[in-house]
Amino acid sequence: MSSTAEITDVTQRIQDQLIGIGHLVNGEILPTEESFDVVAPWTGEVLASCPEASLELLDRAMSAARRALPAWAADIDRRKEALLTLAERLDAQAETLGLVNSAETGKPAFIGAGEIKGAAAHARWYAMQDLPVDTLADNETELVQLVREPVGVVAAIVPWNGPIIMLINKIAAAMLAGDTVVAKPSPFTPLASLLVGNLIKDIVPAGVVNILAGGDELGKAMTAHPETNLVAFTGSVEAGRSIMAAGAPTLKRMLLELGGNDAAIVLPDANVEEIAPKLYRGAFALGGQICAAIKRLYVHESIFDQVVAALAELANQAQPGDPFVDGTTMGPSTTKPQFERVKGLIEDALANGGTAVTGGAPLDRPGYFIPPTIITGIGKGVALVDEEQFGPALPVMPYSDIDAVIEEANSTELGLGGSIWTSDIQEGLKLARRLRSGGAWVNRHPHVGAEVPFGGMKQSGMGREGGAVGIEAFCELKTISVAFG
Repeated sequence: MSSTAEITDVTQRIQDQLIGIGHLVNGEILPTEESFDVVAPWTGEVLASCPEASLELLDRAMSAARRALPAWAADIDRRKEALLTLAERLDAQAETLGLVNSAETGKPAFIGAGEIKGAAAHARWYAMQDLPVDTLADNETELVQLVREPVGVVAAIVPWNGPIIMLINKIAAAMLAGDTVVAKPSPFTPLASLLVGNLIKDIVPAGVVNILAGGDELGKAMTAHPETNLVAFTGSVEAGRSIMAAGAPTLKRMLLELGGNDAAIVLPDANVEEIAPKLYRGAFALGGQICAAIKRLYVHESIFDQVVAALAELANQAQPGDPFVDGTTMGPSTTKPQFERVKGLIEDALANGGTAVTGGAPLDRPGYFIPPTIITGIGKGVALVDEEQFGPALPVMPYSDIDAVIEEANSTELGLGGSIWTSDIQEGLKLARRLRSGGAWVNRHPHVGAEVPFGGMKQSGMGREGGAVGIEAFCELKTISVAFG
């Protein structure tokens, strides 16, 4: 645990970064008198005050985005150049932005900085892409082409678990497509996102990218705003449903990446020593605060005890702690509500017959810390299995029949990701096709990146971010047909 002096030093360094912080609106950084507190999850104390955007400021941002659209949409070379410059600046600021990112999310410092570098890689990937023109017919009588045009003004609403990489992923795709953007980070983690505005403001024309901080009222206003053409949202299922309802009167386009309750299924032929570290990372990376993390683990009964023991050994090696302490491998839950939810799910699982092989209760220290918790002895009908926990608590369950466990994996209303673990790749591929999820992986979980389409089936959302189809989500498709003679 950091000493009081160390915490004071880190807090001062962060405060220095936040001098003059404000919203990016129409090419200017604008502070506001209204503000809200941002809590450091590794201490449970207020980290900083963040300026809060008014609805009037949102109107100004939306109007600026609309005005900037025609000229921006007409120049793809400028858009690609801007993306490359953004990538360079993110790389150059990885340490300083990472400091703020880790302070407000609780991620270990090397992960906070790594997220900024990952965001730079996303921007760079989009800069290398083109908007294709598909020629459907080209002969002596006709020319028929399918072209991609900007969808318009994008309202990008970003979650708290990966605030910078998800912000840049949305902004970069929109920039390439020729859209303009009004973005809002989560009120739990807005600080680094506002600082990104300082990097963007002079590499794009005024109004092309706007970033405003605020709470739910601001987000609701963005989704219903008459200038919004597309809502690109990552967050909970409940919020996604509300966003769809708000956008329905004007038929806004929707790109929704919502929650998941991902199942991983380990077959009896799997190499336990080889897969255990991958399973552990798939479940507990970022403290389990990944939408496509392993949320339910099913292991064939013949190797169940081996897998549980291997995972427990890894869990016991974890070093939860302050993000700026050397040796920390795991941060806290990023928000107090999420900490309380995961704590409650663990308590409920234990009350319903579960056994905590590791962890089982919050750490006795400041902040929102729950150690890696592996629970056995529970199954369907217990909330930790049936619902998305989004935290460091993993139910591990034995099975005997593959058809039955595939059915159970698919029984949830969610369908973001799922995985099969086996030494028989062909069998793994066959079973992966049976998973009802937007991502189905063999011997990995998850697999994400700028080049990989990502999104969910069923209630886990609609549309895909990443890859060529992800770019198309930020475009309107237009068919152009010419008759000769």
